[in-house]
This record gives sequence, structure tokens and C-alpha cells, in this order.
Amino acid sequence: MWVIGTLVAMATITELKCALRETLESRGVLGQLKARIRAEVFSALDDQREPRPPLSHENLIINELIREYLEFNKYRYTASVLTAESGQPEVPLDRQFLANELKVTEDPSSKSVPLLYGLVSHCVNSSDKGGKVFLRGVAAINTPGTDA
Repeated sequence: MWVIGTLVAMATITELKCALRETLESRGVLGQLKARIRAEVFSALDDQREPRPPLSHENLIINELIREYLEFNKYRYTASVLTAESGQPEVPLDRQFLANELKVTEDPSSKSVPLLYGLVSHCVNSSDKGGKVFLRGVAAINTPGTDA
């Protein structure tokens, strides 16, 4: 009799697990929970004794563009891992500051999407220089005396 009771209990637990998984998936929170667990595991395993390299001005801007994109798309846990791992300030940089740093002028409609969308759209749709954008390496940007 004990074996039958155990099998019924196991079946009930299995059914409960399936129902719980289906409910969490249908509500769209299962992925968020998995991402949160990964972020917490990353945080627990992150070696705080190993110093990170200083955050350059360029990396600060790039990370902020990525964070704005991640938060717009509701990838909040990914954004929190980026912030923790990169040493990015907890408080996001002001969008107008970013636009000024990138020498970008926005129209009212562009302000509803991340700056990264506008930059990619510009590169994809631009016809300047035969449709190509000239990129310089980081050394050219960081080298004193260059007109970056």
C-alpha cells in the first residue's frame, strides 16, 4: 500500500511541476526567473578580488547604448549583469548627454526608441561615401593629438 501511495504522490508532484512550468511559461515569467537565477549565480561566482580595468570613455558610452537597448527590450536581468560586470554606474547616463557625445540630433519620433536603433538605421540607410561608413580603430580614438 505504501508503494501505491508513493507513486500517487510522485505523479501528483510531477503533475504539479508540469502545471507550474506551463503557468510560468504562459505568464512569461519562466524566462525572467531563469535569467534572474543566472544573474545571481554570476554575481556569487564573480571574483571581486580581481580588479577590472578602468572604464574608458568609449566603453562607458557603448555600455550605456547597450543598456538602453536591453532595458527597452525588457532584458532587465541581462542589463543588470552588464552593469555589474562592466562597472558601469548604476544610474543610467542621461540620453541627451549620450546624444551630444555621439553628435546625434534627434527628432521627436526617434526619442521613443534606443539611440542604438537610430545609429544602426542611419548606417543601414545611409548613402554617404558609396554606402560605406569609414571606421577608425580604437588606437586612433585614444591617441593624443589625433582629431578623433
